[in-house]
Amino acid sequence: MARIAVIGAGTGAMAAAVRLAVAGHRVTVYERSGTYGGSLGRHARDGFVFDTGPSLLHLPAVYRDLFVKTGKEPLERCVTLTQVDPASRHLFADGTAVSLPDASRAGVVGALDRALGEGAGTRWAEFLDRAGTAWDRSRRPLLEEPLRDGDAPVRDPYPAVRQRRLLRPARQATTLAQIGAWELADPRLAALLDGYALSYGLDPRRAPAAAALLPYMEQTFGSWYVSGGMRELAGALYERCVLRRVSFVFDAEVVRVAEKDGRAAGVELADGTYADADHVVLGAQPRPELMPSQAGETGGPAAGRAAVPGRFVVMLSLHGAREAGAVHRTVVHCEDRAAEQDAVFGGRVAGVPTVTVLRPDDPSTRPDEAHEAVTLTATVAPQGPVDWTDPALRERFADVLTGRAARAVPGLRERVLRAEVRTPADTAAETGAAGGSVPAPALAGAAGAFLRPGNRTALSGLYLAGGWAHPGGGPPHAGMSGALVAGLVVEGDGFRGSR
Repeated sequence: MARIAVIGAGTGAMAAAVRLAVAGHRVTVYERSGTYGGSLGRHARDGFVFDTGPSLLHLPAVYRDLFVKTGKEPLERCVTLTQVDPASRHLFADGTAVSLPDASRAGVVGALDRALGEGAGTRWAEFLDRAGTAWDRSRRPLLEEPLRDGDAPVRDPYPAVRQRRLLRPARQATTLAQIGAWELADPRLAALLDGYALSYGLDPRRAPAAAALLPYMEQTFGSWYVSGGMRELAGALYERCVLRRVSFVFDAEVVRVAEKDGRAAGVELADGTYADADHVVLGAQPRPELMPSQAGETGGPAAGRAAVPGRFVVMLSLHGAREAGAVHRTVVHCEDRAAEQDAVFGGRVAGVPTVTVLRPDDPSTRPDEAHEAVTLTATVAPQGPVDWTDPALRERFADVLTGRAARAVPGLRERVLRAEVRTPADTAAETGAAGGSVPAPALAGAAGAFLRPGNRTALSGLYLAGGWAHPGGGPPHAGMSGALVAGLVVEGDGFRGSR
């Protein structure tokens, strides 16, 4: 039985911790804040409840597998999952609106044909077929296996259509934006595709064509709502850890990973205490001061890119009941996508942002049926390039989001009882992520530029889990990282992923 120290209590870290505990190891989790969950936060006030991070679960099979392999109670006995249908409603700049059914290719084709014109659905379906090929080609090395030098999926798996041009060389899309312009051919379909990238914090003009996996995963495997909010998933995972005798130490900031004889040997806390360990799992953003001898070794292929965006969240407590037929998730697309992308990825505030409006039909999120909890989210530049601590800027941008969201929520402004704001500055303070950045899922292609550091580091006994490690950000990917770390610790370097 080995002693294992886990740094951070996010979903990836807890996923690793509980699997390692089931394997017979003695696991202690050290968390700098006073609670578990990482980005799966919750804000509650006067009977209104809001998610402050991810709000929908994709690829629930990741957590079904985790709960099956760590106890008798399956996931659905620990949380209530409801498939969101329609999966999303989209309001485009030209006034067109379309609601897309969940996990129904034929339904999506029909909805797009009716809303955007005959042939739009077919073009989208053909695109998803190509994205499915990319999924088949990259799923295992990208998501289910540890990242190893020389084995990394650096070639783009998306089979881009060869575009013939009169008297000029043929061209093929290498970025998501080019897929939208050259293969989808309708600015609204291009906006739909761009919106998926932006929601994950990716610039569609630079994201490789392999980012087509993101809409493919959502539309193929579905979108699921956790009753009570995603914080309930974090709570269920925490309870499973406790049941498996994982120890938690909260308000315990790790300032250094100790080394001895060329391997990780424990952790040093901010209060000066020290804990021995045979293995250390870092479930937070790697920082040079944590691992002095590893400085520059854990940046991974993605190191050196532009600052990773964060999220600006407005939590609206409304009077008045949620109207019948209201859609859970509505995306209000902006009029000038290029201007928004220039701002978000150039360190500025977008004048007209794309806004996601979340309206869960969940009694546990509101004080009674005469009220409603609505969350607005926009992808924004991180804290640093933009000073999100400026009260005037916070208020002004929140008002912009509310004005945009009024297209999706009837009488929105008149219904607001209270508006509360969470910015990348708040995310940075609560989670420790630099600038309040939110890591995106890892992507194949682009010569490995969109991959995350591997789960095994150059320092023996030190492993990386969570969104800042392979295979990247988001609850499903974080859960996968925990499984990979546990496999490497238990089986050693010969571990090739779950089969």
